[in-house]
Amino acid sequence: MAPVKTPPRKAETEARLRVVGTSLPKVDAVAKVTGRTRFADDLFLPRMLHCRMLRSTTPHAEIVSIDTQRAEEYPGVVAVLLGRDLPTPYGILPVSQDEHALCIDKVRFIGDPVAAVAAIDEETAFEACELIEVEYAPLDSVVDIADALDGDDPAIHPYGDAHNVHKAIALEFGDVEAELAEADLVQEDLLFYEGNTHLPMEQHAALADYRPDDRLTLWSSSQTPHYVHRALATVLEMAPSRIRVIATPNGGGFGGKSDPFNHEIVVAELSRRTGRPVPVRCKPSPTRWRPTSSKACGCLPTSHPAVPNADTGRHSPGSHSRSTSTRRPRSWVSTRLGCGSITWSSPIR
Repeated sequence: MAPVKTPPRKAETEARLRVVGTSLPKVDAVAKVTGRTRFADDLFLPRMLHCRMLRSTTPHAEIVSIDTQRAEEYPGVVAVLLGRDLPTPYGILPVSQDEHALCIDKVRFIGDPVAAVAAIDEETAFEACELIEVEYAPLDSVVDIADALDGDDPAIHPYGDAHNVHKAIALEFGDVEAELAEADLVQEDLLFYEGNTHLPMEQHAALADYRPDDRLTLWSSSQTPHYVHRALATVLEMAPSRIRVIATPNGGGFGGKSDPFNHEIVVAELSRRTGRPVPVRCKPSPTRWRPTSSKACGCLPTSHPAVPNADTGRHSPGSHSRSTSTRRPRSWVSTRLGCGSITWSSPIR
């Protein structure tokens, strides 16, 4: 019979740990506390232009016309970009390729970008954006989840598994209905999640540099450079091997910089058209549109509101024929998240 191995003593275990319980220096601490760390907004290249984006002031509308003539003729303006210049859609998921770098025929929220200007400085770009005239045909706003699904509100997108339902998914594990029927107590809950926006100290920023040899470099305060790389290749119709995306140090992100964003694609195209480096900072415009956070929280995707309902069935300890030997209670949960967009059902033990 093989000898029984005894667990190592605490002192022996601690002696083998080189990381747990020790204080290790942060490799980037000195650079950050001395201000030497270069974030995306700190970068500078010769002959650099500056980009500002004109954003929608209405939450839901069709774009009737956009007149950019006065902006194009404004002194110091080098290029003006519209949605028709970047018609290829993109998205972070294969099932949601429904974003455009600039809106083509419709805006869907306050802050949706409709045009972009590259100029010799930020002030000139701001002023040129003021000269762009956009005519909207307002549509009813979709502000309530239940109303959005009943068919009376206008469709946000022209596709989906149902009216205003992007994707309907049902996942079931075990016989949930049978378990709920046998439960001693069934609790039905209707919940509401307001949604939230990320608010890191560092604003979103990017710098694009397109070279004459048809190679593009993008520096961005991104948490997912591979997603950005794929979106750039798709929308700009460039070979991925000719695109380099550099994720600069993040001054906070919390998941809020984990999508490919329209401003990253816009500066890349402006750099390609002008042959000069183009940066962008997502900060609010002083006149046309005023979001309330340093991140310009209205113009970038956030965690959306949700109305989940949950049915929870519980068995009292020892009251069920299949109760565990430890006599712990068992629960069965059927949860529907996103107001019908996702259904998840499973006995939880």
